[in-house]
Amino acid sequence: MKMKDFLRKNSIVIAGGAIQGIGMGLFLFPHAIPSGGAGGMAVLLNYFLSLDMGLALWVVNFSMLVVAVRYLGNSCALWTMFAISITSVSVTVSEHYYISQFRNEWVDLVAGSIFLGTGIGMLLREGVSNGGVGVIALIIARHRNSLPGAALFWINCSIFVLTGSIISWEITVQALISQWISTKMVDIVYYYNFNQAYSLSWRKK
Repeated sequence: MKMKDFLRKNSIVIAGGAIQGIGMGLFLFPHAIPSGGAGGMAVLLNYFLSLDMGLALWVVNFSMLVVAVRYLGNSCALWTMFAISITSVSVTVSEHYYISQFRNEWVDLVAGSIFLGTGIGMLLREGVSNGGVGVIALIIARHRNSLPGAALFWINCSIFVLTGSIISWEITVQALISQWISTKMVDIVYYYNFNQAYSLSWRKK
């Protein structure tokens, strides 16, 4: 990879990881809304094995990295590890800036889902998974030559339903709405040709 391409990809991965981290830490997590299937799986590990939530989330993410190495190659796994680290830092920083006053749960749900989907879409455009079940969605998308949003949505929905049936149904509806919004954003960002749009806009001037 040329230095110019490396720097471009590095910048996009940092931006994508940070944006999805803001969606989680600033909008979704304060209301206990799961950000995806990895969060749901972490809740189940915590429920059955009494693992700390942070540890459980890392177990899920790194187990998916093993899958990434097997099917997507070492490069994708390393980029995914980098993206996960950026997201974790972004979540931690965002949570410190959360203001509880004048916040609406449903407004935060929509805003957080848009940020989350935008960040994930930016990562997937670069062939980098956002961690968790995003790895599986990326593998399916590559195998079928299709958009990853639909696969991500159905995988996450299955995990949410399983989690809700075992633990609680209270957050399942919000999680499903969040996934619908965020996966639509994933497909928009993943599919949209920014270079072509810029060229057309420039030609019109």
